Amino acid sequence: MFNKFSRRAGSGVAVTVAAVLMLTACGGNGGDAGGTPDPNEEVTLNFTWWGNEDRASRYEEAIALFEDENPNIDVNGTFMDFPAYWEKRQTEAAGGGLPDVMQFDYSYLRQYGENGVLLDLTEYEGNGLTTDGIDETLMATGRLEDQTLAVPTGYNAWSLFENPAVLEETGATGYEGGTSWEDYDAYMTSVTEASGGEVYGGTDYTGRIQNLELQMRQEGRELFTDEGELNFTQEELAEFWSSAQGLRDNVTIPARQLEEVAPKSGFGSNLTASEMTWSNFMGGYLGDTGAEDLTILAPPTSDPSVKDLYQKPSMLHAVSAGTEHPEAAVAFVEFLINSPEVGAIFGASLGVPASETALEGASLEGPDLGVKEYLDSVADRIGDPPAAPVVGYGALENTFLTLGTSIGLGAITPEEAAQQFFDEVAVTLGS
Repeated sequence: MFNKFSRRAGSGVAVTVAAVLMLTACGGNGGDAGGTPDPNEEVTLNFTWWGNEDRASRYEEAIALFEDENPNIDVNGTFMDFPAYWEKRQTEAAGGGLPDVMQFDYSYLRQYGENGVLLDLTEYEGNGLTTDGIDETLMATGRLEDQTLAVPTGYNAWSLFENPAVLEETGATGYEGGTSWEDYDAYMTSVTEASGGEVYGGTDYTGRIQNLELQMRQEGRELFTDEGELNFTQEELAEFWSSAQGLRDNVTIPARQLEEVAPKSGFGSNLTASEMTWSNFMGGYLGDTGAEDLTILAPPTSDPSVKDLYQKPSMLHAVSAGTEHPEAAVAFVEFLINSPEVGAIFGASLGVPASETALEGASLEGPDLGVKEYLDSVADRIGDPPAAPVVGYGALENTFLTLGTSIGLGAITPEEAAQQFFDEVAVTLGS
């Protein structure tokens, strides 16, 4: 069977998320809940994900296996980068045309789920969809109130990557992992100085909202209150961004240079020795850098005794409430989540498999085993996950990243950026 795989650019249409989703809030599921697809019905499913060529080749292999087992079902797959992916979903939601099956992100679950555009999978559990091999704390991340709206494919945690080959070229000493923020800053400085500025110690970590979240959890706080409001002040945000000014001046890779190598990161382009991100980036980083191996370490902490990290669903799979083939769509999700063969294809590139059967098939080794061992090594730092992100979190995350880049480019000051962020929060969260 022929599958179409493309990296189509996202639409440039600007739409308000809440308005888009309200248009499709009454979508139906196109059939009775529960059960297996009719093997005699010819079905075409549209499936989409975000990622790079490495992930696309793995999905292509998994889709081919699914079609072999289900010769009456064709799966058309498309993919694009993360920002374009969600812009495209908004545009599709406005016209009631979301794909049948979607790779989904935890950040958008409440936003889409509360407006009824995702199929409730509750009645399929145990009747076409097997979830008892997934840890309940992970399954809970795909639920809102009494509905199961997405199923986690795997889990990961915030981490710090280091490239041994790049580091060796500089002659600098590697980062120990899990030490203080001051130690990590000193490490980055030593790498940049040792290389004479040819390689940088890392990337400005204040550009990622996850690092603000990490520092707040180390203080016993979350990004948002139980009422869904920001749990930090404008002054605290400006201070957070200002704290890295010394690093931005001569230690971390310049923002302008990052723009030149985009969509790769500085780390993926072998221009930095380290970078903090989610642990499931291992596969993509190996592909981007061409490295034989990468080291994954615990991120810095201000208090080693605090449970600041948490198991995050690396991604989930969801089904459109408007699909005309719910049973076939659920069967495809079941395959992607639980198949040992799919586990073998992806390893830990989508996070350590959430399903026991997929994990058994994965037979983790090499870099994938390294991810699993990393997650085991930080078990003492794993705490309860935060509540499902507030509606609009995805937009705020992108705004945070954009403003961080603008600070790095010298276009705005940390104080101006903090003001703009809080103005955006007032619009997005209605506060």
